[in-house]
Amino acid sequence: MKKPEKGSLLIAEPSIIGDLSFNRAVVLLADHNDLGSVGFILNKKLEYNLSDLVEGTDSDFPIYNGGPVEQDNLYFIHKSPNLIPDSIEISEGIFWGGDFKTVLDLINSKKLNCEDIKFFLGYSGWAEKQLSDELDSHAWVVTKNTYSNGIISKCCTEFWKEKMLEMGGEYSIWSNAPENPSYN
Repeated sequence: MKKPEKGSLLIAEPSIIGDLSFNRAVVLLADHNDLGSVGFILNKKLEYNLSDLVEGTDSDFPIYNGGPVEQDNLYFIHKSPNLIPDSIEISEGIFWGGDFKTVLDLINSKKLNCEDIKFFLGYSGWAEKQLSDELDSHAWVVTKNTYSNGIISKCCTEFWKEKMLEMGGEYSIWSNAPENPSYN
């Protein structure tokens, strides 16, 4: 099993059935250390767009469910640290946060598009050793982010299924299973 690190992906094992937050989730780890981990679910698009949540923009940038923690807060990842001050590098040209007023100005002036930035309500968080325990119980598969900063524009709901097919073997079978097995 690959060890989690900043920038890697957590792919929900098919056994996480019934977990509303993480069923079929693909999570980008934004931070991972001895004190805990933080990540964002990449493939759970919400019914909101940026202009629904933020005054001062008419942007239709989609909003994703980043995870069950602090769902009343907006977070973002991007690939434009040269334009957005105070960004924190995650890995491979992917950055987290930065000056939000600047982000709004860049969006309103059409200098950022959906290929450059992704917004989340909430985040996924694990306390010290919690993610390790979940990995030991086979709740997640850790994979390298082979998309680099292209992961920002990877937004389809089929992302989990794609990762299952990519991993092959028994995971291929799960890729075609209904989200709720009782529907079978």
